[in-house]
Amino acid sequence: MGIFGFFSKEKKEDLDKGLQKTNEGFLGKLTRAIAGKSTVDIEVLDNLEEALISSDVGLETTIKIIKNIEERVARDKFTSTGELNRIMKEEVSALFVNDQNDAFANFNLPSGKKPYVIMVVGVNGAGKTTTIGKLAYQFKKAGKKVMLGAGDTFRAAAVDQLDVWAKRSDVGIVKLEMGSDPAAVSYQAVEKGVADGADVVIIDTAGRLHNRVDLMNELSKIRRVMQKVIPDAPHEVLLVLDGSTGQNAVEQARQFTAATQVTALAITKLDGTAKGGVVIGISDQFKIPVRYIGVGEAIDKLQVFNAKEFVDSLFKGV
Repeated sequence: MGIFGFFSKEKKEDLDKGLQKTNEGFLGKLTRAIAGKSTVDIEVLDNLEEALISSDVGLETTIKIIKNIEERVARDKFTSTGELNRIMKEEVSALFVNDQNDAFANFNLPSGKKPYVIMVVGVNGAGKTTTIGKLAYQFKKAGKKVMLGAGDTFRAAAVDQLDVWAKRSDVGIVKLEMGSDPAAVSYQAVEKGVADGADVVIIDTAGRLHNRVDLMNELSKIRRVMQKVIPDAPHEVLLVLDGSTGQNAVEQARQFTAATQVTALAITKLDGTAKGGVVIGISDQFKIPVRYIGVGEAIDKLQVFNAKEFVDSLFKGV
């Protein structure tokens, strides 16, 4: 199955609705950028640059997009603003890391890894624990056996919240007392996942942007103890970012990628913001695949990311 072959009409409608604020904001700016123009000139490109930056795509990524469009216009002699729209979609699509998300389509998992261990990192408030709960629900719905590890032992609320999600999704959970060693929780969760024949183990971690060395040491310790049970665990380190914070999410990505090897991203709360363009900038700057996006508060509004459908929704009506 190709990467774009798993998107249902319902998912597309959810994505369109989730990106509506970003789409409306960008569409208005783009419309003004080309108003009264029939050809692509310097003024159009300057206005397009402003529209991209104000949609939180980020300066570095925006400059790259504009430069590529400028070169294509000069090389291929594209001159109409209608052609500009198509070129822009192609250039934005090309910025996303192609990580074969079809392996995760419909919340499937790569074969040959059982249980598939996901360590989830991110700051408090980004939607980390909620994302884990929604992942658990989606995996269970897809027929997977799920085990959670409540490794954010520094916040009683985080453990309690994850326990609620576990009950809601009818999945297993390993939790210890508040203040327990997160590595101990992770070890026991992976061990129990193996013993129970789980398909996937998802480990929550402390959501503190404390000293980078401390963060690195803590996450490294969690890795080491999990590897006593499964030598190549974790199979994925998923960084959860709040899309509504715009460029603050970029800074969080910078902090966490410096502290640990992040292999995939989940970007949440896109339905409540006009800053959805940050997904483009983060993917481009850090060269890390976007695995999941949150396009609504409901339990089933977490989606496996699809670059083509994302770009189509972002530029819908353009």
